[in-house]
Amino acid sequence: MAQTASPQDTDVAAAVPFWNDPAKRGLVFQALALLSVAGIGYYLFSNTQANLARQNIATGFGFLGRESGFEIGEGLISYSAASTYGRALWVGVLNTLKVSFLGIVITVMLGTLVGIARLSKNWLLAKLAGGYIELFQNIPVLLQLFFWYAIFYEFLPAPRQALNPLPGVFLCNRGLLLGIPAAHPVFPWVGVAVLAACLGVWVLRRWAHRRQDATGQIFPLFRVGALTVIGLPLVVWAVGGAPTAMDVPVLTGFNFKGGLALSPEFAALLTGLALYTAAFVAEIVRAGIQSVSHGQTEAAMSIGLTGGQTLNLVILPQALRVIIPPLTSQMLNLTKNSSLAVAIGFPDFVSVANTTINQTGQAIEGIALIMVVYLMFSLGTSVFMNWYNKKMALVER
Repeated sequence: MAQTASPQDTDVAAAVPFWNDPAKRGLVFQALALLSVAGIGYYLFSNTQANLARQNIATGFGFLGRESGFEIGEGLISYSAASTYGRALWVGVLNTLKVSFLGIVITVMLGTLVGIARLSKNWLLAKLAGGYIELFQNIPVLLQLFFWYAIFYEFLPAPRQALNPLPGVFLCNRGLLLGIPAAHPVFPWVGVAVLAACLGVWVLRRWAHRRQDATGQIFPLFRVGALTVIGLPLVVWAVGGAPTAMDVPVLTGFNFKGGLALSPEFAALLTGLALYTAAFVAEIVRAGIQSVSHGQTEAAMSIGLTGGQTLNLVILPQALRVIIPPLTSQMLNLTKNSSLAVAIGFPDFVSVANTTINQTGQAIEGIALIMVVYLMFSLGTSVFMNWYNKKMALVER
């Protein structure tokens, strides 16, 4: 039966003053803290506004619609000196996203391979992996960026003496130049086919896992998935006429034209960030694998699983629960370290924002934009990785 409070208990509770009630006292303290923070914020804001007005410094974000008047060396979208400051900053955002995304992909792949190699029974392979980790972990990332920039810019030949290791591939102090397929109407459909194949492999993977849980039979997902991802785009390409024309870089005057060009600044930044962060990821992967009891490996071998199946089906799924949280931190570090691009001249968001601040004199707005953009990058990465971590978490039955 439900018990009701007696009148005496109600009278005692009412007689207790609010300063002796922890719940009410806590609300009062929180309200006072909130008011204090709001007061300090208002004071700083009003004081800043008064100082800016006294010195006749413009405020606000109206400058984003004005003509920028400066060039940007490379970008994913069209841009010229006649474009606005807003478009210039957007070019910087996309450049930062490009470096961060490619860097994270390369870092995770390389770090995983080095971490697994560190645990190899092959003495030479394990020592090489350990040497790589010790070398790149203990050299500051900024020095590594300077080193790779010097390699790509100072020690490579001029365009007229460019190295040509493969047909259509040139390497010089202007960057890495690659031949790419010439524009053709079928290539957008090939991209759609790639996305459709990836979606199909994802659906097939879910079905294969349910089938394995129900029957114990292992579906050859890797082989079928690889055949699907490669085969379907090839079929679309063949049906669309199988175009083979290439846009190859051609030396014109003092530089190359055509093809795909990766600047020395971009190559140095991507190489330095990926190699530096991969050393930390390798240690995270090693620790995650070693956190799985060796008895799990013995049990997998006792039922006839191969070494690759044991790693893929038994060890890594359990190790991921240890790997994901620190791996998220390294992804965030790589994204934030990309701001060091300003040291080697790559036009990332910080570099473009600094130029904008110097020309407009609106430092507060520029710094605020930098803080907001990197906050959004970090929050986006954290949300995705937290979702993935929750998905991989152990579910109690």
